[in-house]
Amino acid sequence: MKKPQREAFLADLHIGVVTVARDGEAPLAAPVWYSYVPGGDIVFVFESASEKIKLFKSAGQASLCVQNETMPYQYVTVDGPTAVDDTDDDVERSLAHRYLGPEIGDLYLETVANTISLVARLTPTRWRTVDYTPMLERVLGTSTP
Repeated sequence: MKKPQREAFLADLHIGVVTVARDGEAPLAAPVWYSYVPGGDIVFVFESASEKIKLFKSAGQASLCVQNETMPYQYVTVDGPTAVDDTDDDVERSLAHRYLGPEIGDLYLETVANTISLVARLTPTRWRTVDYTPMLERVLGTSTP
């Protein structure tokens, strides 16, 4: 994928899998909600006591992979440095609404109201992408939208 396509793909709605190194153990890999605006950081919200927050702080870098699970298969993986910021209710609301819609998102936020969450960021510095659309079009002899 070229830069505009990979950034648009990452900005679309996907469940991502974040991976962070752990000392002496296999890396942590966990499904996550995220947001991304092309050219910016990838933004997450994690519980303050979560292993993800601890690892974002200690490892200082992470990877995120997002994919299409239907044809044509595509994925984007980014690596980069991480940072952890204070709680931000607007970011948390934005993610809940992005993944659940406003009504269910607000209900979700009510259920986690007593949980302290922090904003985590990953700055993409390395990109890996695959897009099987051209191959599928050659095999089928058609053009996909």
